[in-house]
Amino acid sequence: MMTGYLLARAGVEVAVLEKHADFNRDFRGDTIHPSTLELMHELGLLEEFLKLPHQELREPRAVMNGHTVPMADFAHLPTRCKFIAFMPQWDFLNFLAERAKRFPTFSLHLQHRVTDLLFDAGRARVIGVRATAPDGERDFPSDLVIGADGRHSIVHERAGLTVQEFGVPIDVLWTRLSKRDGDPKQSLGFFQGGKLLVLLDRDDYFQVGYIIPKGTFDDIRARGFPAFRADIVEIAPFLHDRVAELDDWSKIKLLTVQINRLRHWAREGLLCIGDSAHAMSPAGGVGINLALQDAVATANLLAAKLRIGPVSLSDLEQVQRRREWPTRLIQRVQVFIHRRITVPSAATGNDDSLPFLVRFLKWFPFLRRIPARLIGLGPLPEHIQSPAAF
Repeated sequence: MMTGYLLARAGVEVAVLEKHADFNRDFRGDTIHPSTLELMHELGLLEEFLKLPHQELREPRAVMNGHTVPMADFAHLPTRCKFIAFMPQWDFLNFLAERAKRFPTFSLHLQHRVTDLLFDAGRARVIGVRATAPDGERDFPSDLVIGADGRHSIVHERAGLTVQEFGVPIDVLWTRLSKRDGDPKQSLGFFQGGKLLVLLDRDDYFQVGYIIPKGTFDDIRARGFPAFRADIVEIAPFLHDRVAELDDWSKIKLLTVQINRLRHWAREGLLCIGDSAHAMSPAGGVGINLALQDAVATANLLAAKLRIGPVSLSDLEQVQRRREWPTRLIQRVQVFIHRRITVPSAATGNDDSLPFLVRFLKWFPFLRRIPARLIGLGPLPEHIQSPAAF
């Protein structure tokens, strides 16, 4: 959506295809990072954007083995908004879509599910996509297809692009629980005895992420709801009066966590960005941040050329060269976190120790600027440089 907005703003004719009838997917990430808020400022949209209901997190904290630990401090970031805004992702997408529709070169096609790529006669170049729409199949010829269709990308699969996988030892169970007066404020999560629970404040309820060892969901279901509820209460005891709301496995959604990236993000006529090019884990909530940075870099590098006509493969490869090393760095950090910090273990809940690195964050406040930079801005933050035709 961000790529579509920026290219349409530059005068490029853009069609954004969304397979659902709306953007209301529960258990999407809600974090709008300082770097993204800075982009909204550069586009002149920030004041209007912040009128939408949201919450602001200025100093992310975690409750680890009973200790409340500040994990990052955004106060020193070189941005206008020194906080993460928590906002349902569908509100963000709707906001961008409504503003993009003001450009005459933008169109949004809901209920259009991409099923295949269109190729030229020699299958050397991608020349569009085929989509299933409410009235049947429809082809969308184009000078460039941009695959931003997530970790299970049909675009990069049909293009035959090779994926490098990096082992992640966890999965996440997403669900929701009601909120009560006196509940703790927004934090990064609750760690207890090697187990981790993430609570995202959605005003009238919590979006709950329970970290489990990879591939153990069937075992958890076999143990039954009483054991599952007890595990949650062990980590966050204040939830004891509402875990009974978890009474049907259909309320629990499994996210199979992946960290991977394409060896090549592009081929003639096609570019993949975001999770389609590099799937991130939920650690730090940085996946959406990286994806939006990809979008800005894509528009910065390609918008002016696309106004004239098709772009070359070497043009597309510039996006990968620009964005690959930030992706590699963040993925290495995520792999380290999962292997050293967020791997659920057989440890008992009586362990009140803190990991060595976490102790440093607690003892030396200036060190919190490092995770603040990685989470809030990311390496190589992008700025709006694409032209504005409207």
